[in-house]
Amino acid sequence: MESGGETRRVVVVGGGIAGSLLAKSLQFNAAVTLIDPKEYLEITWANLRNMVEPSFAERSVINHTDYLTNGRIVTSAATNITDTHVWTADGRRIAYDYLVIATGHRDVVPNTKTDRLNQYKAEYQKIQSAKSILIVGGGPTGVELAGEIATDFPDKKVTLVHKGPRLLEFIGTKASNKTLRWLKSRKVEVKLEQAVDLNSSTLDGSHVYKTSSGESIKADCHFLCAGKPLASAWLNDTILKTHLDGNGRLMVDEHLRVNGRTNIFAIGDITDIPELKQGFLAQKHAMVVAKNLKLLMSGGVQESKLSKYEPGSAIALVSLGRKDAIAQFPFATISGCLPGLLKSRDLFVGKTRKNMGLQA
Repeated sequence: MESGGETRRVVVVGGGIAGSLLAKSLQFNAAVTLIDPKEYLEITWANLRNMVEPSFAERSVINHTDYLTNGRIVTSAATNITDTHVWTADGRRIAYDYLVIATGHRDVVPNTKTDRLNQYKAEYQKIQSAKSILIVGGGPTGVELAGEIATDFPDKKVTLVHKGPRLLEFIGTKASNKTLRWLKSRKVEVKLEQAVDLNSSTLDGSHVYKTSSGESIKADCHFLCAGKPLASAWLNDTILKTHLDGNGRLMVDEHLRVNGRTNIFAIGDITDIPELKQGFLAQKHAMVVAKNLKLLMSGGVQESKLSKYEPGSAIALVSLGRKDAIAQFPFATISGCLPGLLKSRDLFVGKTRKNMGLQA
């Protein structure tokens, strides 16, 4: 976008769901640079399906170059921010007029799509060759992984251990209870209010894991499905260090600008917006900021014209295998194949690819 004859420079830090959609949306309106340590966007809510069907990842792991055809991609981690530049781990200094932080949660993954697909193939082999599997963590990741394995490999003995009093503690008790019943009906053994010492099995090579209540669980392999930390620690050494709340989230205003900053925005899981941290809400953040940046870059915009972001209501969809799901809406909680039609079959991968300008 031209303002006073200059193309504005927009730097987006983080190539997850929110950052990639924003970069794609602005690539013909500004000089866009996307900074991301990996070469691809990952549709993260498809990760667990990829573990039981590695070919599914061909569509859910997307090279940044596939959708960002008119922008610059810097494959490195951001390490510092000044009022005018972003510094990267490989020593680059990138100037910006507008900056958007979208680093989300920290996940240790390979840099290239090929290596990520190979990782899924290895996870699949691990599941396929095991007779018994231990899953540690009863949040959405642990529950969805248990559902995928129980559906695709019904003969395997699956045990899920969770330290909390109920599964899916981030949503209501009705949804938790329905999920527990569904897993039990698929012969998944669920142990609540227990922790597992994952080192107990490796010490003697027995594949027997000890729980905090003294129980023993035999399993050929295990998957740790714990929550991932926010990718915001690097901001503590930048000009944004005073804009982080006690949880390490960036504090934003109703326009998704970092509080007190006129040209720095934040979107996705890293924001302090009081709502569930979900992919479809991160996409909404990206669209609000895309609209606001287009307005700001056109020059002379009044504050009142900027779009405001309304926090999302408590809608949650947790898939259970290929056909079923649990859906929590503000007015009801439903389970079975009806919510499954909404999410479980394709996990919104086709819809997300279309949003990115790609074939479903």
